[in-house]
Amino acid sequence: MHIQNKMLINGEWVDALDGATIDVVNPHDGSLITKLAEAKEADVDRAVAAAKAAYPSWGALQASERGHLLLKLADKIEECAEELAQLESLDTGHPIRDTRNLDVKRTAFCFRYFGGMADKLEGTTIPVEEGFLNYTSREPIGVVGQIVPWNFPLMFTSWKMAPALAAGNTVVIKPSEITPLSTLRIAELMLEVGFPPGVVNVIVGYGHTAGARLSEHEDVGKIAFTGSTATGQRIVQASAGNLKKVQLELGGKGANIIFEDADIQKAVGGAAWAIFHNQGQACIAGSRIIIHESIADEFLDKFVALASSIRLGDPSNPETEMGPLTSKLHQERVLEYCEIARQEGGEILLGGKKPSDPSLANGCYVEPTIVRGKATDRIAQEEVFGPFVTVITFKDDEEALAIANGTEYGLGSGLWTKDISRAHKFAREIHAGMVWINCYKRVHPASPFGGMGKSGYGREMGFEVMREYTQVKSVWVNIDAKIPPFYQR
Repeated sequence: MHIQNKMLINGEWVDALDGATIDVVNPHDGSLITKLAEAKEADVDRAVAAAKAAYPSWGALQASERGHLLLKLADKIEECAEELAQLESLDTGHPIRDTRNLDVKRTAFCFRYFGGMADKLEGTTIPVEEGFLNYTSREPIGVVGQIVPWNFPLMFTSWKMAPALAAGNTVVIKPSEITPLSTLRIAELMLEVGFPPGVVNVIVGYGHTAGARLSEHEDVGKIAFTGSTATGQRIVQASAGNLKKVQLELGGKGANIIFEDADIQKAVGGAAWAIFHNQGQACIAGSRIIIHESIADEFLDKFVALASSIRLGDPSNPETEMGPLTSKLHQERVLEYCEIARQEGGEILLGGKKPSDPSLANGCYVEPTIVRGKATDRIAQEEVFGPFVTVITFKDDEEALAIANGTEYGLGSGLWTKDISRAHKFAREIHAGMVWINCYKRVHPASPFGGMGKSGYGREMGFEVMREYTQVKSVWVNIDAKIPPFYQR
């Protein structure tokens, strides 16, 4: 398995100017994977300068040629699928069964989708007064800064880079210092298939240094960030210097509503997928199960039984269903919320601690945790971002909606019912950017992804994201209109 430990600037793999490095650690056993070049402010400046120099020729390139490179990259990712799957599992703790069957395939699919999208972006012709033609075109922004989180680094690299490049922008991307390896490997493959120097630059550094510099940089026309709400707010403040465009995909506290007429067996499986996939480390995780009181006991009997059967273990083992959390710091955070649940009087139905298996003792593991609590509890209001779900009961539809909308977030949500009228009513009234009916966590490159409120603004995916990475220009043409006499001499 090839592991890159330098940063990519202007088509070359280089060390940090001051020689600083970051330790990249295996979350399964705490071992050191590699020491990686740490970007600081001066390194960010180098990367932005390279992207700025590369922009005129890349932006002027025929859109179909940009798309062709993205299609070649998608093919290359599929050629290297097993290597990428193993690298992602090693670095993040994702079970290999998921990185093989979901992460790598979704990454190739995303690059291929936007490779096909590159030459499909169209302007409009607008009916205005007689004698004039008015049309719009969409132009790339220029240099785009992108900050990728640690929970799905491979997949989010494609979500960020593919549309930005298809639209004609050049990129400086900062993967998380915790999980940078798959992004660096994708950058190597991009050079192999022929992306010009400077079009993509990859720097790895901490948020308060590299991330802050990228966010405030005068030559960066847009920042696209996925991560915590608190960091997103700091990015907005840093962007004010040149009024750069900002796109934010932030925290969530997904409401997963189960009505009394739901298919309980399907809802149990869907709720488990919603919260325990990727150890619950997903902004759209269904971290609040809001269930009708008449079926709560039946549902919880089945749900707890299913959750208790989930196989924890080494993510490289194909039999593993849930791996470690991605860092020791995050493991401690999730365990703190388990203690908060106890302090608030929550009924812990399952988990709430590290697993007892001694083979997992050095890793960042937390057992699947199910807590029965109240809608106002901290564990029902704050994003835990782990295999931790709060169960809340309701009496009627009005109460269910109030609970669902009772947090500061508005990202993903789900509901389970056979009543089609109720389903559409709730889809309309839930305060969330995405609603899944009788399913959960469905994503596709063609479907807009993003939130409301403190879950951020802007959208990933589909035609919506191509608009996010371009700016509109309105052009007026005088065909045969007369100039007003007042202005004639």
